[in-house]
Amino acid sequence: MHSTQAHVADAAEIQRNAYNAAFYELGFGWHWDSPTYQALACQSDECQRLRGYLEQHQAHLLKAYDPAFLVEAILTMKERCFDSMTSEGRRGGAFIDWAEIQQGQVGV
Repeated sequence: MHSTQAHVADAAEIQRNAYNAAFYELGFGWHWDSPTYQALACQSDECQRLRGYLEQHQAHLLKAYDPAFLVEAILTMKERCFDSMTSEGRRGGAFIDWAEIQQGQVGV
């Protein structure tokens, strides 16, 4: 893989891991695997990407929470997680399996 392509792939992995870390921190049992993230990434606007995901996969939450509030909470936490990951020098390849961590916490 060309170094520019590798850098873009690493950046995407860090973004995906930051989303998964945010979901974990907020107590959501969601996990975006690579194919899910890639499918969502076609929407360039993060707010629209999240809102679309919520409407399609987590519609029950939109009955209890204002969609704008929920999207903002997720994005705020995701940015915090992303900043933490990048400030520590992590690369996209430093994958954390949030789904496995969450399963262990609920006894699966």
